[in-house]
Amino acid sequence: MTTTEAQDAERGRPVELGRTWRRFLAGLDDARIDETCKTLRRMLGVQSLARRRFLDAGSSGGLGSLAAMKLGAERVFSFDDDPQSVACTRELKRRYFPDATNWTIEQGSVLDEAYLERLGMFEVVYSWAALAHSGELWHALANVTGPVAPGGRLFIAVHRDQGWLSELWLRVKQLYNAGAPGRVLVLGTFLPLVWLQGLLAGVVRGRKNPRGRGTARVGDWIDWFARLPFEVAGAQAVLAFYMQRHFRLENLGLSDGRGCNEFVFSRSGTIPPLSARDSSGPIRG
Repeated sequence: MTTTEAQDAERGRPVELGRTWRRFLAGLDDARIDETCKTLRRMLGVQSLARRRFLDAGSSGGLGSLAAMKLGAERVFSFDDDPQSVACTRELKRRYFPDATNWTIEQGSVLDEAYLERLGMFEVVYSWAALAHSGELWHALANVTGPVAPGGRLFIAVHRDQGWLSELWLRVKQLYNAGAPGRVLVLGTFLPLVWLQGLLAGVVRGRKNPRGRGTARVGDWIDWFARLPFEVAGAQAVLAFYMQRHFRLENLGLSDGRGCNEFVFSRSGTIPPLSARDSSGPIRG
């Protein structure tokens, strides 16, 4: 175990997360970056982010922040409470925008109201699946409304509630993170099927290197198993939650699998102090 992994274990974080971001950086390519840029343009209904300030709340590996920079955002601010995620985002900045003075990266928590108050206002507040791993999903969903400027957009992705299947995934994740025996059991059960599925998909689609694709899918699944805490929410619950807070739905992308539902909301009018907002949600998955 490395020093960083030992620190993660001390904090109660899964040791695997340090390796997660190393795999992410090793596998990141132009196609994945371009796809994230396309998603931002499609969901926000814009071709660029010029003259817009962009907040990446729970930046994870920093891919959303990188895409915002490539789309010309006036300012990008990235934060995450996981030091490994912060380090990964800083590595992306070093690789792609080493001299940029308009990209700030910090360690901070989406559950820390005082921290969010200090950040100011942004035309786009973005969080891709990170809120589900905060440990307090509905509290986090409420807090990210704070930095959204009047007329601004809130773009979030939330893991879809699949009922009993979501409960099953939670149990699998808990088993995986319980220790070495659990990891061996989960990997031994799932990974041969995942690798074979990726291999066959590559062959059917005529990929030049189906083996490489199968290997990449294995890495994605290992990362999925490692991510705890884990919460889910139904689309209707999320919609009702933000409507109660006077946000209007602008765009919606619904998942039909274990992925995330995407929501873009807009805000108008005055903004109440963060401390005055109710952070309770109708459903906790």
